[in-house]
Amino acid sequence: MIQSPQPSQERAKRSSDYVDDVPLPPLRKPVYILLQDHDRAERLAQQLEFFGLGVHALATAEAFCAAMRGRLPAAIVMDVDFSGPGCGLLLAAQAQLGLDQAVPLLFFSLHETDTPTRLAAVRAGGQAFMTGTLEASSLLEKVEMLTNATQYDPFRVLIIDDSRTQALHTERVLNSAGMITRSLTEPIRAMAELADFQPDLIILDLYMPDCTGPELAKVIRHNDRYVSVPIIYLSAEDDLNKQLDAMSEGGDDFLTKPVRSRQLLTTVRNRAVRARHLKARMVRDSLTGLYNHTHILQLLEDCRLRARREQQPLSFAMLDIDHFKKINDRHGHPMGDRVIKSLALFLKQRLRKTDYIGRYGGEEFAIVLPNTPLSAAYKVLDEIRRRFAEIIYPAQPHDLHCTFSAGVVQLDQAHDALSMASAADEALYRAKHAGRNCVVRVDPA
Repeated sequence: MIQSPQPSQERAKRSSDYVDDVPLPPLRKPVYILLQDHDRAERLAQQLEFFGLGVHALATAEAFCAAMRGRLPAAIVMDVDFSGPGCGLLLAAQAQLGLDQAVPLLFFSLHETDTPTRLAAVRAGGQAFMTGTLEASSLLEKVEMLTNATQYDPFRVLIIDDSRTQALHTERVLNSAGMITRSLTEPIRAMAELADFQPDLIILDLYMPDCTGPELAKVIRHNDRYVSVPIIYLSAEDDLNKQLDAMSEGGDDFLTKPVRSRQLLTTVRNRAVRARHLKARMVRDSLTGLYNHTHILQLLEDCRLRARREQQPLSFAMLDIDHFKKINDRHGHPMGDRVIKSLALFLKQRLRKTDYIGRYGGEEFAIVLPNTPLSAAYKVLDEIRRRFAEIIYPAQPHDLHCTFSAGVVQLDQAHDALSMASAADEALYRAKHAGRNCVVRVDPA
């Protein structure tokens, strides 16, 4: 059962991400990569490790089988002709036999393949197929897609009900299905709780002493951020007309107590899934999947308020890819897009899940680092900068290396979200004029 975290527990968890201001690497299963050209596989493995991914390049079928017996990977990248023409297909299929859950499998061929080969790959369990030159950032994007397909962040549900007993019962039902919940018995605190908890969905009682459910729904809908958050009324009211009146006041569904657990779970899950898809379109950048300019600033403001309330440090950084116009002019806009997507993936791999990453515009990125002092933020960003510079992008006439510059600031008493962004942008400007490929920090006054 997942219990709703108390603020002190949440603070302890966030603090545990750092020891002596050094970020702890996430524990990850490795990715196994098997190519006819083992030297190429080794180079790819090294490149992918720059992104923070653990990769084992395996040279023989025997080594692969031994590795599978020792530890199942997060994903397998298999050349269809590994160990001989078509042998990779057979080897991958055999490796999946007897597993309770199939390992995500990506097939590769140096040459364009025919439909029978593709069909054989599907029958062998392949979920993706790449041809031509394997490039690290494109391969990582595919691996991310495969490994995240079966994973999701638990749905977050805010329950607003003046009856603590009813709220606890609803929590138990939702927790049993892996959802994260938070209960609120004082509806007057709803807006602060919404900003702090960021729920996917709200379950709202109809009758409460401080205000009615429809009144609170109107207050919630007045804020543009919560227009698309589903609101489900949960009440003993069985008068259909009153239910419909409530629905017209900002509600999306109405469940009558007592409600069966399956009906509650199905309604919540279906509404939350659709809401997430809609929100992703509204707040995320289409090229990178990162938060867009407007939303990253809103997240910065949310984190600023939380940092002040909990007396925790907060850092904010702005990044900009160096000489990006030259990349577009010399290598074309598709290469420019590849570099932007590569940096986005690199940041997602290297930063914590509690950090927020946004595409601020063009080749510029923004990062919100909650519970992070300036010294730790600087160390993390400088390490990312050095590692990113080692990535190779195959190009003509010469392979391409890219760098970025960054400015990072820490929240102080005079800052709001816009002034933090302005200070980070000024630090970024100084980094550009200091010769690029560096991080400039602004210590609190």
